[in-house]
Amino acid sequence: MRGKKTFLILSICAALAIALPLTGCGEGKDTLNLPEGEMKQLNSAGKTGFSGSKKAFAEKKPSEAQASKKFYVYADRGYFKNHFVPSGWMGDHGDINFNDGCRENPYSRRTCIRINYSAKRKQGAGWAGIYWQGPANNWGNIPGGYDLTGAEKLSFYARGEKGGEVITEFKMGGIQGEFSDSTSASIGPVVLTPEWEKYTIDLKNEDLSHVIGGFAFVVSEMENPDGAVFCIDEIKYE
Repeated sequence: MRGKKTFLILSICAALAIALPLTGCGEGKDTLNLPEGEMKQLNSAGKTGFSGSKKAFAEKKPSEAQASKKFYVYADRGYFKNHFVPSGWMGDHGDINFNDGCRENPYSRRTCIRINYSAKRKQGAGWAGIYWQGPANNWGNIPGGYDLTGAEKLSFYARGEKGGEVITEFKMGGIQGEFSDSTSASIGPVVLTPEWEKYTIDLKNEDLSHVIGGFAFVVSEMENPDGAVFCIDEIKYE
C-alpha cells in the first residue's frame, strides 16, 4: 500500500513539473505595438535564433541599406533594428540628462528619447549636444560607419515639453578624421511645439557612402537660457 501511495505522489509531481513551464509567465509579458511587417520580421528572427549580435560595420552592403527602405537610428529602446550609439557627448555634456526609455507620450511603440538640458554651463561651453556614432565613440579615428547609399532623407519626430524650445541644429554626418563622414547635412534652428511634429533632412544629393555620425542635435544656453526639455522619436533613413 505504501508503495502505491509513493508511486501516486511521484506521478503527480512529474505531471506538475511538465505542466508548470506551460503556464504562467504570460501576465508579465510586454507587448510590442509594431507595424505588421516588422512584427513578422521580429517573430522570424526569434525562430531562427536571432541573438542581437551584428556584423562589423564595414560589412554592411549598400544593397542591404537600400532594400530595407527604413534604416533606423532609433525606433524604440533596445529595438533590434536600431543603429549607431548616442556616445558623442559634446560641449556642456554635464548639462544633459538623457533618457532613451521615456514612456511618457512616445510618438510610436513603447518609448521615446527625452532630453533635459539645464543650460548651467557646467563645462563652460554655453552649448551641448549628442552624436549618435557608429561604432560608439567614433570621432573619425577608427574604421566603421554604414554605407547608406540610396537613402533620400533622414526623418524624425520631435516635441517640446512646453513649446518654444529651440534646437540650434539637427544634423547627420560632419565628423572629421582619418575615417571622416562622407557628407554632412542639417536643419535649424528649429522651434519645437508641445505636439509631435515630423522633421526631415534632405539627402537626395548627398554622398552617403560612409556615415559614422548617424544623427546629432545641438542646443545652446543663449537660445534656451532657462534650459529645455524635449523628446525625439522614430529617427530613420528612408
